[in-house]
Amino acid sequence: MTNPDPKRWLALAVILSAAFMDLLDVTIVNVAIPSIQSQMKAGYSAIQWITAGYALAFAVVLITGGRLGDIFGRKRLFMIGMTGFTIASALCGLAATPGMLIGARVFQGGMAALMVPQVMAIIHVTFPANERGKVMGMFGGIVGSAAVAGPIVGGLLVQWNLLGLHWRPIFLVNLPVGIFGLIVAFRVITESKAPHATKLDLPGVGLSVAGLFMLVFPLMQGRDLGWPLWGWLMMVAALPVLAGFVLYERRKGQRGASPLVELSLFRFRSFASGILTNLTFATTLGVFFLVWSLYMQLGLGWTPLHAGLTGIPFSIGVSAAAGMSVQFLVPKFGRKVVQFGVLLMGGGLVLYIEMAKHLDQGFTSIQMALPLLITGVGMGLVVAPIFDLILTDVPTRDAGSASGLLNTSQQLGQAFGIALTALVFFNMMGTNATKAVDDMKPTVTRQLVAAGVPAPQADQVYASFKQCAVDRAEEKDPSSLPASCPNPAHPDPHQSPAVGQILANQGVEAGRQTMINGYETTLWFVAGGQFLVFLLMFFLPKNVRAKDPNGTSGDVEDAGSGTGEPVFAH
Repeated sequence: MTNPDPKRWLALAVILSAAFMDLLDVTIVNVAIPSIQSQMKAGYSAIQWITAGYALAFAVVLITGGRLGDIFGRKRLFMIGMTGFTIASALCGLAATPGMLIGARVFQGGMAALMVPQVMAIIHVTFPANERGKVMGMFGGIVGSAAVAGPIVGGLLVQWNLLGLHWRPIFLVNLPVGIFGLIVAFRVITESKAPHATKLDLPGVGLSVAGLFMLVFPLMQGRDLGWPLWGWLMMVAALPVLAGFVLYERRKGQRGASPLVELSLFRFRSFASGILTNLTFATTLGVFFLVWSLYMQLGLGWTPLHAGLTGIPFSIGVSAAAGMSVQFLVPKFGRKVVQFGVLLMGGGLVLYIEMAKHLDQGFTSIQMALPLLITGVGMGLVVAPIFDLILTDVPTRDAGSASGLLNTSQQLGQAFGIALTALVFFNMMGTNATKAVDDMKPTVTRQLVAAGVPAPQADQVYASFKQCAVDRAEEKDPSSLPASCPNPAHPDPHQSPAVGQILANQGVEAGRQTMINGYETTLWFVAGGQFLVFLLMFFLPKNVRAKDPNGTSGDVEDAGSGTGEPVFAH
């Protein structure tokens, strides 16, 4: 670029603010989930859809969003996406029911998928090659800042309860940022399109969206609906739909048309295995982040702000290790860095599990700092350089398409992870409640006897208490009261107030312990997933290989930072 755009740094400020807004929105919601659940009386499946709906819409529209920018102009699509994202944020903040909130979140994810791919594309066409390293460093700082700021800002907004709005300001805070960004973007961003723009592959879009929805929807709704036959049939039917999508895209590519997905990329073993690795890694993280927030707030009884501040060591670990891995470690040690990173993550999670098991509800934020820092450092060693390793055999001319597929696999992994939470976490609530209440039996019966209940009758009261606790844990709607539980509005006249208070207090304890037991079980699943990712990484190249001007790659011992020319999700 001979004459760089004189307004490029103002343009960068706008597009980075949009990227920050998107990343902040992802992290901020997890902290607010318990408040949303309480205020809206939302069931467990609704909780999943509030997070996964955004990720799924983002995933299925991401490649399409990038291609639309190539065809109709990146500035235009950026502004359309940012406008839609801002409107969706307002709809989220004003939602009156869980269904309305889920619909607004899906819309928000779709608009983010139009906006986010243009960020990297605009950087690519706006900044000369010698400035892109600095720009990508700034972008990395934005990612780290959002990771740190999201839980803290979310915790503050929920705890302050501004104007009695409870969790709603976490979405409404996007409005002034979005409006100001649109005004400035209109003036400072220069329009650009792909040199040889092609038509959008609408049948490909339809097949991919249908297949992915048919696969994920039954996973997320199955528990609430009692795992009906149609759900299993829908998941089975998703496979031929996705196979049809692959065949259609292959034939379209063979005809020389413009497919939505460039399937020729999968002839590179490093890329094909990298997609699976990235999908698996993102799936385990999707499970972890949702359950972690529920554990701290519903299991340990912490406030949203307390939970948000507790995550700071994790975020610092991610940010610090990400910079070190790209600049210093990967050029020397290559693939070993990301493999060590996933093992470090797994080790940090195992340490966390053991500490949680021994400390139980006495687990403090200070005690969590070490395992969270270790886990964060491990994640930082992976997330920064893994794209370069996966894309290293891909010709430079296909880097945009390949990056779009990788980003899509990452978003899909998060959606799958949240869906699998229903199987790994929520589906075991009854089992975990049974274990929790069985462990509490000596304490409960001792307190009942001390309150004047005869020993034989204390056993009967305990049995009723256990049935209520288990039924409540298995309820699809956590706010509903099972028939086996006493109604607080109509207390048993044959039961003394002291006994009622004992059962109420122990019921709260049982709910928290159920959540803690489920969290520990889920963490073993996540840690096991990290080991699987470690094995899949053996199929990645040992080192990042530099590309020559003709688009081919060759092994180089000194590959610099491994970043080279930025890779763009469009």
